[in-house]
Amino acid sequence: MYTKIQVKVKKLFIYLSIFVCSLYSVTVNAQCAMCRAALTSEGNAVKAEAINDGIVYLMVIPYILVAGIGYAVYRMKKNKSS
Repeated sequence: MYTKIQVKVKKLFIYLSIFVCSLYSVTVNAQCAMCRAALTSEGNAVKAEAINDGIVYLMVIPYILVAGIGYAVYRMKKNKSS
């Protein structure tokens, strides 16, 4: 069984890890090969950037929903065991 100090240290480590990971960014391209070829052949870089941002936005929403459901299940199980 963990002591209160060990639990606090563990939580602090998790929060600091999340914070450090949020500071680190990586440039990614989320376009498929067909979309990239069609957009770059037109020579309109602004349009290609907008399509790329839209794809990333649409990709993030399911992950947020799954994380929310996972957190709700975690809290429900935690409250049951208490």
